[in-house]
Amino acid sequence: MAIPIAYNLRNLVVRKTTTIMTALGIGLTVAVLLAILSLVGGLQATLSASGDPLKVLVMRKGSDSELVSNFLRAQYQDLKFKPGIATGRDGQPLASLELVTVVNLASIENPNGTNVTVRGLTPIGIEMRPTVHIKSGRWFDAGRNELVVGKMIAQRYPDARLGKKIHVGRSDWEIVGVFDAVRGAQDSEIWGDLNRVSADMQRVDVLSSALVLARDPVAAKALVNDIDNDQRLGMHAISEKEYYELQTASGVPILFVGMFVSVIMAIGSSFAAMNTMYAAVSRRAREIGTLRVLGFSRGSILFSFFLESVLLSGIGGLLGCLLVLPLGGLSTGVGTSSFAELAFDFRITPQIILIGIAFAVVLGSVGGLFPARMASRKEILTALREV
Repeated sequence: MAIPIAYNLRNLVVRKTTTIMTALGIGLTVAVLLAILSLVGGLQATLSASGDPLKVLVMRKGSDSELVSNFLRAQYQDLKFKPGIATGRDGQPLASLELVTVVNLASIENPNGTNVTVRGLTPIGIEMRPTVHIKSGRWFDAGRNELVVGKMIAQRYPDARLGKKIHVGRSDWEIVGVFDAVRGAQDSEIWGDLNRVSADMQRVDVLSSALVLARDPVAAKALVNDIDNDQRLGMHAISEKEYYELQTASGVPILFVGMFVSVIMAIGSSFAAMNTMYAAVSRRAREIGTLRVLGFSRGSILFSFFLESVLLSGIGGLLGCLLVLPLGGLSTGVGTSSFAELAFDFRITPQIILIGIAFAVVLGSVGGLFPARMASRKEILTALREV
């Protein structure tokens, strides 16, 4: 015969102070875990939305980011006529020569300034990124000191909003538009005309990289091999998707530290749940004896106390989920291998919520097993005599 669940619920209500304190401890542990998972999940979602397997990024051999790469205009002329590169509506190769640098801007979170990526490109570079579209304002005019900024830049940097001016290189530049890259990494960049940016940075001939679009997946692989093996060109090619996947390394230290803290807190929460249940067993010794007299088996008592611990931790898990929900949609940023900040949103997904609930249940199971076992092993007469 099983003990009704109502018995466990009544005990949790009667011991409301202990229930609340234990549930809060478990909830804080779950909230820390979910905050870390939503942070890393947001970073991974942003980077995975940024790459296209048909696009090939070409940099100098030995470079792991565009910022430290050198790319001569003469090399670009040799590159853009490689076989396998797709052509645009005008019949020209879809290849974009680009300059990448950084500018220091004061952000809402860091008034002392943070490095932000500035990308010089031509209209073909914009054409090759069809998901990017103007949200407000307009695109920059070639030959003028005009910039457009990603929506995360406009959101996080007060000086880089529509109509403002920022100093890049040797000149002041006007922000004439805000673009939306649909959660891509480009939302954390500032774009301007390649020739104007390169002239202002005094890098007219030595630029950063080239982005080319392959005709199909087979051509993309062949193009990567061709560029890597071309000794005359002296360049390294990598799929744009693979390039952004490598950038997820930025989230590994965050995930490691977060998991370490969560494990330490989880151990503490398990002991808290265990102490709570041990105290409950001690206080309810006569109840346990009475349950045995009424005909409830040792197994029923073990399961009842174990279930009570799981219910207690489940309440804590729900509390932890509620605590972390306000983080959903908040923006933050991390440094990347290009020494610039990549901004992204916390992502609270149903999968993350389920992980939090499951994590809480595991804590309750670990914390409740031994007290439940102790309760089930009490002898009837001994339990009835305990005060």
